[in-house]
Amino acid sequence: MDSNHEMDPAHQVPDGVDEKTVRALGALSKALETTERARGHLYGFHQLTGTADFELGDAARLLRAAGHEEQADRVEREIVGRNVIPGHWTFQIVEAYNSTYYQPFAAVERDVVDEVAGGRGHLLEARLKTIRRTHHHPDHTATPSS
Repeated sequence: MDSNHEMDPAHQVPDGVDEKTVRALGALSKALETTERARGHLYGFHQLTGTADFELGDAARLLRAAGHEEQADRVEREIVGRNVIPGHWTFQIVEAYNSTYYQPFAAVERDVVDEVAGGRGHLLEARLKTIRRTHHHPDHTATPSS
């Protein structure tokens, strides 16, 4: 087989790993990838909420400068620096999500791949690459050129 047809050895299905296992590992990987996306949204929530809090401070200063002292005081007292859920700012939500859900999930996924596939991840995707690429096309090579 020439280098255009080879599969990356790091992504070859190990001996003894059946098709059902490859599909199961693909589902596990996809679930973790979905969680990665959810985590990104959580970081977006964290950053947007923090930005809004600083913008509220600016709004209070502008209200005060425009002569609306009572309204500026209310914005600062009621909303600036407020917990987003009882006892929590968004960074605490991110920290709790990471330690309670994301890190254990990532560790289990890594352990399962190690245990059933010898640490070879993305076996399903690698198989799809082999099937879907155009052999002998310079932009569809199996592995990066050395």
